[in-house]
This record gives sequence, structure tokens and C-alpha cells, in this order.
Amino acid sequence: MCESVRHGGDVPLDLEELVARACSGEPLDADWLRAVAAWPGERVGELARAAEQVRAYWFGSSVGFCGIVNARSGACSEDCAFCAQSAHHHGDAPQHGFLPLQAIREAAERLRQAGATRFSLVTSGKRLSDEDFARLLDAVHVVSALGLRADCSPGILDRARLMAFRDAGGGAYHHNLETGRSFFPRICSTHAYAEDVRAVREAVELGLEVCSGGIFGLGESWEDRLELALELRELGVCSVPINFLHPVAGTPLEDRPVLTKGEAVKIVALFRFALPDRHVRLCGGRHDVLGPQDRGLAFKCGASGVMIGDYLTLQGRDAETDAALARRAGRVPDVAGPHVNGAMRTMEEL
Repeated sequence: MCESVRHGGDVPLDLEELVARACSGEPLDADWLRAVAAWPGERVGELARAAEQVRAYWFGSSVGFCGIVNARSGACSEDCAFCAQSAHHHGDAPQHGFLPLQAIREAAERLRQAGATRFSLVTSGKRLSDEDFARLLDAVHVVSALGLRADCSPGILDRARLMAFRDAGGGAYHHNLETGRSFFPRICSTHAYAEDVRAVREAVELGLEVCSGGIFGLGESWEDRLELALELRELGVCSVPINFLHPVAGTPLEDRPVLTKGEAVKIVALFRFALPDRHVRLCGGRHDVLGPQDRGLAFKCGASGVMIGDYLTLQGRDAETDAALARRAGRVPDVAGPHVNGAMRTMEEL
């Protein structure tokens, strides 16, 4: 694998060297990552194979299956331009208060049987009331009792609530930054990017597993995507969900085109090279960019995990097919959580 393209103005990007650097533990600088973003679209398959080598070095044959439940839906106070649940838009999203514990237990059990090892409680809105936060902690106990890691995506939590979630046995705190800092004001005006960063930073400082990523296809540039990747690397998150825009009628982005398969694969590769030893998970919108004939690419482009089951307001695909495709790609379910595998392989073994 000696093909190269130009990067950093004068230096050729050699994929062998790119892989070696990503496996060395030393972070790639911005010029190397810009070269990944500039890789020719007609040769994205080569880049995906290189990203797979890096994933295999850090994570072996494991793949993480996670799932979510829309535990409280609709009437969100924020105006995120992509979101059907925003009260500022006219998306046709379901609206309901915090689900009963029995409904959460049943949803978690279905996904556990489908192969998920992590299950996230997702609630609409920037913050939870005291009553709903208490319900969230009760739900954490219910999900944990099933043998799943009980994650949560409850908007912005302050330090006291982050500690309460941690002390209740919670798994990962999930809070997406959504896009790069420079592009964020074009997507959301009801809160500042710094609020999201603060919540993520505090969670990391408190020793929580933190899952934070973004949504792509909003009109952002490759530089915006790189800015997000570098921000997440600096924050020290251990898991990065990659979502792709599914344009929803009634939202400001309803007419945005869906990303191409090649661009989506290159985004995954960019984040794999930027954060080589962190989980990179394919989540919402993957079935829009990877059609039925391409679903297996989810396990061949550098991603170390996928979300199975339904999404927040959209129906997903059958988890059995994902499991079969994972097996066909030589991947096995990860039961060790989001951290890096201890047994890494040498470059000669890859």
C-alpha cells in the first residue's frame, strides 16, 4: 500500500506511513488530517482499508453494539436546525413525557437480546426537571439490572448531576457537540457552544465515560469536520458517534441532500485517524448513506461500533442483519466497554 497524495503543501501522503503514525500513539497533526480530508473520492476504498488497519490495531476483531430509547420526546426548547423534536420547527416528531420504567425495561431487553451491550436513555430538551432527573436515575438502575451499560443523553448536566449519575452506576454520558465550533452558530442559536464543551469537559474530569460526536451533512466544510475532531481529541472523550443528516420535513434543513456513500466513508476514516484509539460509532442516518447493498461497509471503514435498533424519531433496520454482516466481516461483539483493548497487534501481524 504505497499510493500517495500531496498533503501539507509539499509532503506526499503515504498510506503506509499514515497507518503507522496512527498506530504509534502519537496524535496526527492537522496537516496529515487535512490530507485525509482531501483524499480523492474515487479512491476512498483505499482510505477505508487503511482506516480499518488502524481500527484493527487498537480494537482487534471486536465491534460494539449499542442502542437507545427515546425516553422523553418532543417540545425541545433548542432550535437545532436538523432536529424534528425542536419546538421551534414543524417536524412531525412524537411528543411524550418520561416513559414508564416498564417501557424502558422492555426496550432495553429487546436490544439486549439483539446483541447490544450498551443502552442509552435519550431525553429531549436542554435540561431535565428534578422529577425527570430522578426518573432517569431510576431507569439507570433498571437498565443496569439487565446487564447492560446504562448510558444517558439528557442534555446539559451540571457537575452535581454528573456526579449523581456516576454514583448511581451510570455508564457513559452522551452529549454531542454536533459540529465544529465555527459552524455551530449556523445550526443552533439558543445556547452557546461553550456550554456543550463545558458539560463534556466536566464529565471527563469526573472520570465518566463520555460519548460525544456530531452530525454530518448539515452544510459544514471539511475544515469544520476537522475542527470538531480536534476538539473532541483535546477534550479526551472515549467514544465518538458519527451521525448523518436525515433531512426531516418541517425543519430548516429539510431540503439538504443526503451525503454520498463515499463522503460518509471518508468522514469515518477522518475521525478514525484523528482519534485512532477511541471508539468511532456509526449511528443515526447510516442507512441513508449506506443502502441495502452497502450495509456491510459499516464494518469495513474504520468504525469500531454501530447503533442497532431504532433511532430517536426514525425506524432503524433489523439488528439480526447487522449481526450477520459483522460476523461476515470477522467481527465479534465487544463486551469490554468503550476502552481500548489491552492486547494490541504489531504492524507485522496486521
